[in-house]
Amino acid sequence: MEDTVFTAATPGTHPKRILLVEDDDALAGVYLLRMQAEGFEVRRVSNGEDALAAALDYRPDLVLLDVMMPKVSGFEVLDILRNTPDTANLKIIILTALSQESDKKRAEELGADDYLVKSQVVIADVINRIKQHLGLTPA
Repeated sequence: MEDTVFTAATPGTHPKRILLVEDDDALAGVYLLRMQAEGFEVRRVSNGEDALAAALDYRPDLVLLDVMMPKVSGFEVLDILRNTPDTANLKIIILTALSQESDKKRAEELGADDYLVKSQVVIADVINRIKQHLGLTPA
């Protein structure tokens, strides 16, 4: 599933692009299937280093970003994306196991648009937040 694009667009429309950055293959698979079913075009990468390259190459509308990953952490990815002109305005949702208030504060300070804790949300919540940030549902 590494660096794979899945599309489920309605004919005649241009699906919103999501970059899924998640190192857990099982979890990534579940999110890929659900986002595809919702009509999103999704590319998945499994580490921060690949996320940085994919953000520039794939040009997603939104990044769903894990924090604890190999090579480059999600916090580092967030910081670099926010400080790179081509990606500074990307919508970025942190989806992490880290539930400490200090981690949430760090993500906010680095410019995350949203912060979701994996153990506190179900996939429908994540999809709803994605849609909100992409302007697909009323906030």
